Amino acid sequence: MQPFELPDFYMPWPARLNPNLEAARVHSKAWAYEMGILGSQEEAENSAIWDERTFDAHDYALLCSYTHPDAPGTELDLVTDWYVWVFFFDDHFLEIYKRTQDMAGAKEYLGRLPAFMPIYPTDTPPVPTNPVERGLADLWSRTAFSKTVDWRLRFAESTEHLLEESLWELSNIRQDRIANPIEYIEMRRKVGGAPWSAHLVEHAAFVEIPAEIAATRPMRVLKDTFADGVHLRNDLFSYQREVEDEGENANCVLVLERFLNVSTQVAANLTNDLLTSRLQQFDNTAVTELPSLFEEHGLDPVARINVLLYIKGLQDWQSGGHEWHMRSSRYMNKGGDNSSTPTLFLGGPTGLGTSAVRIESLYTTLGIGRFKSFTHVPYKAVGTVKLPKFYMPFTTSLNRHLNTARHHSKEWARQMGMLDSLPGIPEAVIWDDHKFDVADVALCGAFIHPNGSAEELNLTACWLVWGTYADDYFPALYGHNRNMAGAKVFNARLSAFMPVDSSPIPDPTNPVECGLADLWSRTAGPMSEIGRREFRRAIQDMTESWLWELANQIQNRIPDPIDYVEMRRKTFGSDLTMSLSRLAQGDEIPLEIYHTRSMRQLDNSAADFACLTNDIFSYQKEIEFEGELNNGVLVVQQFLNCDTSQAVEVVNDLMTSRARQFEHIVATELPILFDDFNLDTNTREKLNGYVQKLQQWMCGVLKWHITVDRYKEFELRNNTPAGQLLRGPKGLGTSAARIQSLVGAWGSNSVPTQVESGSFGGG
Repeated sequence: MQPFELPDFYMPWPARLNPNLEAARVHSKAWAYEMGILGSQEEAENSAIWDERTFDAHDYALLCSYTHPDAPGTELDLVTDWYVWVFFFDDHFLEIYKRTQDMAGAKEYLGRLPAFMPIYPTDTPPVPTNPVERGLADLWSRTAFSKTVDWRLRFAESTEHLLEESLWELSNIRQDRIANPIEYIEMRRKVGGAPWSAHLVEHAAFVEIPAEIAATRPMRVLKDTFADGVHLRNDLFSYQREVEDEGENANCVLVLERFLNVSTQVAANLTNDLLTSRLQQFDNTAVTELPSLFEEHGLDPVARINVLLYIKGLQDWQSGGHEWHMRSSRYMNKGGDNSSTPTLFLGGPTGLGTSAVRIESLYTTLGIGRFKSFTHVPYKAVGTVKLPKFYMPFTTSLNRHLNTARHHSKEWARQMGMLDSLPGIPEAVIWDDHKFDVADVALCGAFIHPNGSAEELNLTACWLVWGTYADDYFPALYGHNRNMAGAKVFNARLSAFMPVDSSPIPDPTNPVECGLADLWSRTAGPMSEIGRREFRRAIQDMTESWLWELANQIQNRIPDPIDYVEMRRKTFGSDLTMSLSRLAQGDEIPLEIYHTRSMRQLDNSAADFACLTNDIFSYQKEIEFEGELNNGVLVVQQFLNCDTSQAVEVVNDLMTSRARQFEHIVATELPILFDDFNLDTNTREKLNGYVQKLQQWMCGVLKWHITVDRYKEFELRNNTPAGQLLRGPKGLGTSAARIQSLVGAWGSNSVPTQVESGSFGGG
């Protein structure tokens, strides 16, 4: 018996079959024997991982013939060998290390594999000792050196993630721990291998993503949505095999089943909804973000065609992967639709009362549900949110220099022009004295930085003022008018006020530029060049993310849930906060420590807790009074089709799960990390201090939201949102006057000092 009925799948691209299928079948089997993948019993207690019957039934040549329909014969052979290897690795690791829960052996085994992927042909790999090593050495030599060094680095990194993060799965199995939904999606990308597949798509299509755009948001989202689509589809088909037979617990159906406390069928349907949403995010990114990306980077026609061929390759993989899952004996596939191309002549039940069933199937397979994301009515009255019972295991105290910081930050804001009306538009005021006092961001600084000196807290408070003011200024100037061109010019100028060397900066033309110029000189001056670059990137990530929010507003589109969570960290300024805290810990801690999975997950857990806290408290402010749609509560409402109170509970459950994940990492992963890097006592104390700052930050952000009046209904009704004030003179010929009136210059004062942490936020 299948544990659930397969849902109706959305698949917008037709599947095609490569004519070289039979030749690939013959080649891949011969290669598997040559590598010892077949015919070898050297490790699994004298029982082979695969026999020939199993190999034939899985039919990886069919998978690759569907997913790479246009690849010539020799390239199809190579790609098929890669997939034989990666599936064998997965089953080999299961039998040898997951079933036995041999963590020490797994680490030693995985630690050898990167050496078989040399970036330069002059590097000599070690001698292989098992089929996985032999296969990887052979495949790398046949694949890597036909591509650029940039591609080799990207492909090697994704392969290492695929291999190394298997330890995360093993660790969860040993602890009988099921991941929370946010953690699961992030980690599934690495252990699932689809980003790795995306790099092979480049190879099979004989194209390469231009290096100058490879790291941009559109290209990252295309790869991530492709990966999530592949993995979520696999989770649906492999649930029975993984959960019921193999004892795996890394499966989205299981994750949602436990997190939402729903039946397996409901969890499967929601997993399919998430899969559909990711495919539609892929479409949206390709259509709305790529054209401007091409123009802004000045790509030539050949580079543009290469990107489009890459996208076509990813689409072929999605549709072909679905067809293979429907046919492979490896998976549960009874009762599924064998066609990846929806048709208006649907089968299924007929007769009286069955039309609703058929309409629902059509609704799903054609992806009509996407239109719901564009139907949000702005400024809809939603009323006060009933706050849930928050889980907060951490504590903080109030910095004794709070009153000094309040006075200092307000005077600083006045010097920067943040409490004045905009030049030429006397009725347009982003903040006045009352709004500044109501926000009381110095109080937030005092909560999250309880032990700082007066000078440190002053600078922390100023960063909070700048981030909060800029977060109000940007939508007021550009969101109300849907002015993407102006927003991009505004954002591009900000980088000029953050030089990593002694380059001169331009004259500031608004309070945001003026404040950033002043804070950068006070904060970045004592840093090393590497530190300045890291710090600058964190600020750029935050300000660029505002363009993403604006794009959603222009489309009137409620974001995809996964895209929302990942971008919300940036719009909230979370990474900037982390960067400030890291820099305050000094140079004793190598940056590579912060880039480990455990530390990144620690940062992300804390960030998500704080971001979702803001979403709950600011829901009425943003949805009813500001016409916003970038809010986690609204995203959950739309995705789960539930009311506000239910959505708030789900968001609070996500907050709780992230806080508990934070505790789990600190208790179980950081001690291992400390030992793996052989850290001395001083460095361990520094890292423990960083962890404590994150705990104080999470607690302080929650306490600040509870304390201030910024989000309370009486305050919202007494104040007009800044965006509605930016009307100015109207009529023919007045727009140029208004734009010109916004151009001015502010002076700035610089007082070098050091800062430890800060917090910003949308809403």
